[in-house]
Amino acid sequence: VQSCSDNVHATKAIESGAAINKLRMILNEAWYDLRMDTGNTSIAIAHGMVFDYFDEIRKIVEGASQELIFIDPYLDAEFVSRYLTHIKPGVKIRLLTSDNKLATLIPAVKALIGQEQADVELRTTSGIHDRYLFVDRTACHQSGASFKDGGKSAPTTISQIIDAYDAMAQTYETLWNGGKIEAL
Repeated sequence: VQSCSDNVHATKAIESGAAINKLRMILNEAWYDLRMDTGNTSIAIAHGMVFDYFDEIRKIVEGASQELIFIDPYLDAEFVSRYLTHIKPGVKIRLLTSDNKLATLIPAVKALIGQEQADVELRTTSGIHDRYLFVDRTACHQSGASFKDGGKSAPTTISQIIDAYDAMAQTYETLWNGGKIEAL
């Protein structure tokens, strides 16, 4: 790196260009090595592998220490019992969904709050389609299937959003702020 850095300021343009290209290659290699060292950023879930899907989401949820934001237009009571019971006490939970399943979702969330004193906020909006899970305002995972149905009827993926994290966080924070607050 030092040799390339020294050559960036070379008097000959060809040497400078070669040094810049070499630095880019070194940085890209380091970036990919770091991604490989920190674990998978995407996981494929085969059709019918409901437990595998659940287990991957559970691991993500259990790793949260401050806040989780679930975005999914189809959250329901089954979602609450499947995932929210694995969240550490004190972790704030925000749920952004559509009004499709509120008849079962709201009673389940109320029961969880009453029993576990969970800190849960629920908002609805019509502006969502995809499914995301934001963790501690530092990580975002996209699910190819609804959190309640992952792996049930089709193969899917869980992919960590890295390069577009800031844009995704801003987009969904805006949707959250504009969403309808549901009484719990």
